[in-house]
Amino acid sequence: MGFRLGDIMDKTENGHLRGIQREIACECWFTSKGKTIPKIIKIMDGEGVLHTIRDVQLLTLEEKTYSGIQTVEHLCRVNLGGRMETVKLIFTKDSCKWTIVEL
Repeated sequence: MGFRLGDIMDKTENGHLRGIQREIACECWFTSKGKTIPKIIKIMDGEGVLHTIRDVQLLTLEEKTYSGIQTVEHLCRVNLGGRMETVKLIFTKDSCKWTIVEL
């Protein structure tokens, strides 16, 4: 008699997340379908100054699994230091934490 490990077998492994990750605070909207839409992020620079970014433009979002950890990867455009940058905002489902990866 065989058995199945449920959803684990259905998840595709995306390997390791590349790039430098920094923890952020994120205010987001959760839709009725469970989709996350980032609205405001707060990020601390190397000198300890906290910056608030209110203009977050969501380009795409995709659910991914990195080393067995389920995440939602948001590709966004934000104003970093006076210039528009494309970044990844990563929401880790298990810990409910946000990180930013600059591209």
